[in-house]
Amino acid sequence: MPKRERYLWVCMNERPAENPKGSCMAKGAKGVHDALKVGLVKRGLKKRLRVCESSCLDLCWAGVAVGVMPDNVFYREVTEADVPEILDALEKGEIVERLVTPPDLFDEPKPST
Repeated sequence: MPKRERYLWVCMNERPAENPKGSCMAKGAKGVHDALKVGLVKRGLKKRLRVCESSCLDLCWAGVAVGVMPDNVFYREVTEADVPEILDALEKGEIVERLVTPPDLFDEPKPST
């Protein structure tokens, strides 16, 4: 398999519905994953980019999480509606700033006291 320019890791972690952390799968990860894969094919990007399934990316509170490597960019709260914008950015070698998880927000938010 040839090396791709970028790999998109979609968190597919699933927890029981009653788990307070939630999970990316419960927030629509399957739809995001599938839309990214279909979009790559439609745009002829399959040889440049690859969509992969991932276990937990530690962004449960902000799922659906998508990691873009080797850029070391983690998108949060991704929906199927965001997929065209993500693919547009990838085609141009750019990132979607509004979806990026800043380093100071990477950890799960703590309740204020």
